[in-house]
Amino acid sequence: MSKIEFHEITLDDKTWMDARFQEDDRNACEYTFANNFVWRKVYHVEVAEKYGCAIIRFEEEGVVMYSYPIGAGDRKKVIDELIEICREEERPLIMSPLSEADREQMLTWYPEQFLIQGDRSDYDYIYSREKLATLAGKKMHGKRNHIARFQDEDDWCYEELNDSNIEECRNMTYTWIKMRAEKWNEEMELEMSVLHEAFDYRKELGLVGGIIRKAGQIVAFSIGEPLNSDTYVVHFEKAFPDMQGAYPMINQQFVLHACENYTYVNREEDTGDPGLRKAKMSYYPEILLKKYVAISSDVIFADKDRNREEIHKIWETCFGDEAELVDFYLDKRMTEDNMLLICQDGHAVSMASFLDMNIRDGEEWKPAKYVYSVATLPEYRGRGYAAKILKKAEEIFNMPLVLVPAEKELVGYYRKVGFTEAYPSERLLEKQDVPELFAAELNSYSVEEITAAEYKKIREQKLMRDGFIAWDEAAIRFAMDFNCFCGGRTVKVVWSDDISRDESAEDADILMYCPENGTLHIIETTLGEEQFEELLPELMAQTKTKRLVYDRKGIMVLSSDDQDRQERLLADGYFALSLA
Repeated sequence: MSKIEFHEITLDDKTWMDARFQEDDRNACEYTFANNFVWRKVYHVEVAEKYGCAIIRFEEEGVVMYSYPIGAGDRKKVIDELIEICREEERPLIMSPLSEADREQMLTWYPEQFLIQGDRSDYDYIYSREKLATLAGKKMHGKRNHIARFQDEDDWCYEELNDSNIEECRNMTYTWIKMRAEKWNEEMELEMSVLHEAFDYRKELGLVGGIIRKAGQIVAFSIGEPLNSDTYVVHFEKAFPDMQGAYPMINQQFVLHACENYTYVNREEDTGDPGLRKAKMSYYPEILLKKYVAISSDVIFADKDRNREEIHKIWETCFGDEAELVDFYLDKRMTEDNMLLICQDGHAVSMASFLDMNIRDGEEWKPAKYVYSVATLPEYRGRGYAAKILKKAEEIFNMPLVLVPAEKELVGYYRKVGFTEAYPSERLLEKQDVPELFAAELNSYSVEEITAAEYKKIREQKLMRDGFIAWDEAAIRFAMDFNCFCGGRTVKVVWSDDISRDESAEDADILMYCPENGTLHIIETTLGEEQFEELLPELMAQTKTKRLVYDRKGIMVLSSDDQDRQERLLADGYFALSLA
């Protein structure tokens, strides 16, 4: 069997590659010949045809990657051959981008062999062509206002990009570069070189462009092409940043003139840039198109349906929890990319979950992952599987990992993996034999139900500081639901004005608790000791408990980015709701 033979992409490849793209009719922005051709020098793009499929080979930062096989041919044969090539060259097979359907197919064809991860920075923004053209509705009021200001002088016009104005358009980009000089970076330099490739080969590639003139001067342009049977893609769009309305104007006019026969417009990804993400979201995409990277690996993401029974076995064996509790967690908290597994002998044997959290650092929020449910089946322990999962998580998430050791004996183990202690566990409060409740003491507070949004607000208002670990509203809602599932309760304690702890804050506190075997466990609260003393008799009477315990759980951190700083930051911070 001859190996797949790649060659540098040239214009001669356009006809046969276009045919393969049309067979797939995909709506991801990478699936056009022009896009691959103009980026060929940046990513060292090579192509091949085998088993009726097109395959694209490219490099990112020196790492060799492949497209998912394109066309109506035998994709599995292609992938099998790519696996063999990478095995011989002793490197992992990496394929990108994959659609959601591709992900499902890979999990079926190659169970337990590929780590398949979505990348939010790479998701495409796909809009309704009609909505971009009309900008109708209250949400688009601001866009219409910007366009109205642009049109005030009635000195503008739209033109198709053509031989008579393309050099003028090139010159406009040089002015644009000077206006962006303070923000200029290597990525912008690369994009500009690629843009000029698009100018050079516009006709051969079938690219279509449009320009906006104001007072005779080109102030904005767009370049795109048909992507599939119902979607147009915009590859490039530039406008003078200091001219009000130039960007929304070229956006709307290009859609009106170039995309009239299409239902959707793909405006590509945001590359993780916060400003670009905000701008793209402000047009309210019809579809936020998920795209995945598949990497051959013995550490994989768990699939809720395919691996459910195996996860149950690990969880129930290692933690002793009932099946109903495991299902509660899996149904409400597990996603396609927050639990890692190692499989041996045809089934999962080791696992760990990684939940989104944020750490306050000065005026910024730094993303982190909370490590939860680390477990390995007893007969597979001692082989380094848990450590391997944690190291893989550090690599793929590229952010601090925070965990609470389930037992003191595990602190030493996690140290060996690379974690350090931010602070140890300590008992904050313990009460026993609380005096009986007197009716006269019930006038200073009321206990009320609380929403997750209220809980989050009070929590951050009263506990915020450097090193504070925040959960989003969905995570807090899960923590409240989980506590209720376990027999606990989450409430708001509203105080009368005369005993408010903080005159500048809302006169309310949060309290999450759970009674178990005669002991009342406080999970989290903003109550001070004086308020606890006041509330405790009623609380313990209601829960029929004789003892109260409030512990601060010790946490450990693993970070490839300034471990010492993360440790110091968290040491002075605040953490609770460890199952959020």
